[in-house]
Amino acid sequence: MTSVADRLGEVRAQIAAAAERCGRPSAAVALLAVSKTHPATAVRAAYAAGQRVFGENRVQELAAKAHELADLPDVRWHLIGSLQTNKVRELLAVPNLELVHSLDRVSLADELQRQLARTGRRLAVLLQANVTGEAQKHGVAPADAMSLLDKVLHDAPLLAVQGVMAMGPLDGEPAPAFAAAAALRDRLRATSGLPLPVLSLGMSGDLDAAIAAGSTLVRIGTAVFGARG
Repeated sequence: MTSVADRLGEVRAQIAAAAERCGRPSAAVALLAVSKTHPATAVRAAYAAGQRVFGENRVQELAAKAHELADLPDVRWHLIGSLQTNKVRELLAVPNLELVHSLDRVSLADELQRQLARTGRRLAVLLQANVTGEAQKHGVAPADAMSLLDKVLHDAPLLAVQGVMAMGPLDGEPAPAFAAAAALRDRLRATSGLPLPVLSLGMSGDLDAAIAAGSTLVRIGTAVFGARG
C-alpha cells in the first residue's frame, strides 16, 4: 500500500513538473493537504513527511483535528468549505487557524468582523468566487466581487483579504474557469490596490491546469491521503 509520505512526494513532484512546464518556480505553488474525512493519524503521517499546512471543509472536523493535533508545534489550518455564520465563533477558536478560503457574502463578512472584534485579532481570508456559474457551487458572482471587497475594506477592517479562491467545473475542461478566476484576481488587485498574492485554484484532478493558470495554492486531498474515509 502506498504511504502518505510516498503520495506527498508524488504530488510535490507533479507540482514541480507542472510549474516547470509553464516557466514558474515550484516554490511559487504551495501545497495545501486537504485532510477531510481522514483521521488525525493521517495528518500526523503527512506532518512527519514535512507537510505543515492542512485544509478542512467543515468547521466541526477542523476544530476536532486542530485540538487533537495541538501538540504539533507549527501545523497550520485552512478552512476551504462554505462557512455558515452560526459557525464563525467556533471557527475562530481553532488553534493555528491561518486562512479562510470561503468568504462569499456580506453577511459572513459582518459576522466575522463582529466576532473578531471581541479580541481584536485579524484573520486572513480569500474571496470565494463562483466562476463557473454552477448553482451547486458557493461563491460570489464575479460581477459582484468588487462590491464585496469594498464592503470588507470599509466595514470589516479585521479581515485581511489575501486573494481569490475558485473551483473548476464539475464536468469539462477546467482551464476557462481558472483563467476567469485569475483575471478576476487581477481586476480586484488593480482596482483595490491590494497585492492579493494568493490564487487558490486546483485539486487532485485538475492540478496541472490550475498551475498553468497561475495558482499559488493547490488544494490536494485524494492524491495525498487516498480515497476518502
